[in-house]
Formats: sequence, structure tokens, C-alpha cells
Amino acid sequence: MSSSSLPWCLLVVCVLTVVQIYAAEEPMVLKVFNLHATDLHSSLLGTPDAYVEVFRAHGFLGRTEVKNNNHDPSWKEEFSFLNARENNILRLEVYDSDINSDDLLGTCERSIKIGTWQHKCFLKTGGILNYSYTLEPLQ
Repeated sequence: MSSSSLPWCLLVVCVLTVVQIYAAEEPMVLKVFNLHATDLHSSLLGTPDAYVEVFRAHGFLGRTEVKNNNHDPSWKEEFSFLNARENNILRLEVYDSDINSDDLLGTCERSIKIGTWQHKCFLKTGGILNYSYTLEPLQ
């Protein structure tokens, strides 16, 4: 084998190893639910028109409806995502919907773990986002 083909062979072996590791893992489903906030602050005078955007790793997964004029909104939406992996990053961004542009009230990030968990996140502009998630094998 020539010295120029050695790096390519090593690359192929590494890629095949990673593929085998992911293929051996059991498919998991991530469910995000029970989203509610308390004491949200509006960037303008008045009450916030809040919504939440949900992300896993670098991908957008969904958005709640806007809850108008509410400092303590609750959202009924539940989000389910296939092919989640333990230690993926779950990110929730809370916004105040405005006419010109929406204002970010705060971001919550967490490395997900197997099981069902409830979390409380303190937002940078004030207020708290409470949420739950479950990470479990696909049934």
C-alpha cells in the first residue's frame, strides 16, 4: 500500500466504526411537553405576547402558539422527535412577539438524559420557563 492511500484507508475505517456505533444504538424518541412560564417581562411597556421555539442540536423542531397579553402563559403543544440521542442539546427560546421584530426573552439549554425530567430555567430578561421532557426508546 502506498503512503498516499494510507490516510484514505484510515478515514474509511473511522467512518465505518462511527456508522457501526450509531447503528448499534437503540432508536430514541424525545418528547417535550408541559411548557409554562411565570413572571415574563415585555421588552416594551405592557404585557408580553410570548411563544417558545424548540431546537435539538442545530435543528429547529417546532414553535408554540403565541399567548397574547400574558405574564404567566401555558402552552398545550407537545413536541416529539425521532432519532434523539442521549447528550443531545435541547434548546428552548422564549420570545415576545412584536409588530416589527420579536424580542428574545431568554434561552434554556440542557444536555438531555434518558428518563422523564422537569426543569426550571431563569430567563435573562426576568421570568421563568418550566418544561418537561422524556427521552426513551422508540416503542
